[in-house]
Amino acid sequence: MRDNLQEIFPIVDEEGTVVGKATRGECHSGTKLLHPVVHLHVFNEQGEVYLQKRPEWKDIQPGKWDTAVGGHLDYGETPEEALLREVREELGITDFKPQKVGMYVFESQRERELVYVNRTTYSGTIQPSKDELDGGRFWSMQEIRDAMGKNILTPNFESEFKRFFLEKD
Repeated sequence: MRDNLQEIFPIVDEEGTVVGKATRGECHSGTKLLHPVVHLHVFNEQGEVYLQKRPEWKDIQPGKWDTAVGGHLDYGETPEEALLREVREELGITDFKPQKVGMYVFESQRERELVYVNRTTYSGTIQPSKDELDGGRFWSMQEIRDAMGKNILTPNFESEFKRFFLEKD
């Protein structure tokens, strides 16, 4: 399996207003075209955090552990619509209540993303997509702290989790 490099993403300004469109390939090629993504951090009742394992075929950060749900907005889609779609596709969850946590710009050597950060507490069944993920599991806060900086977690997850969750506990 591979990412569809011809998939069309919206290009946005830092407030999220759509100003154009480009392909996934263009957005991930170092152009730094700002494109929106949604993230959902899934906590269980014990305060553990579900992380997904990125498949080796992904074009960005293959094989690393990452935010429970992360996905690009399709052109013409709202962040709320994208979140519901991505959570259903990646984890098989349809009955959750997302809480908006924040929004920020993430920049790596290859791309710039406007990240819409959400969280939920969920105790139902999680069925990670066999097509999109290499599985997933709940991690304790200590396990996450211990894995940071060791090339186990994606840099995006590490910076976001520190910014929105670790500094608050």
